[in-house]
Amino acid sequence: MSDDGLVDWIEEALAPIGEVTARSMMGGKILYLDGTVFALLGFDDLWFKADAESDPLWDEAGCDRFRYAFKDGRVGGMNYRRAPGDVHDDPDEMRRWALLAVEAGRRAPEKKKRKKR
Repeated sequence: MSDDGLVDWIEEALAPIGEVTARSMMGGKILYLDGTVFALLGFDDLWFKADAESDPLWDEAGCDRFRYAFKDGRVGGMNYRRAPGDVHDDPDEMRRWALLAVEAGRRAPEKKKRKKR
């Protein structure tokens, strides 16, 4: 499924609970539900927002943490988890995991806006 096809599926599955919007970023897409960041599409997969409070549920489901390698060999990460496979064809599961991710997104501290010069 292409990124656009996956975004269409996510929009359809989450329509009963809110509006999904997407913004292109660094070769992928950031997904919002009613203005709250909840997922990203990149590295050929869907990654849901996570945090310390939701990590045990993601761990229990066996969802890998988002990791990436720098050119110098260091490994970095962000607070996202690989989506469980069943979200790709089960709208109830998509809503279940997306809502968990939205909660993590709402708990995240707001980023400070840069001052204009």
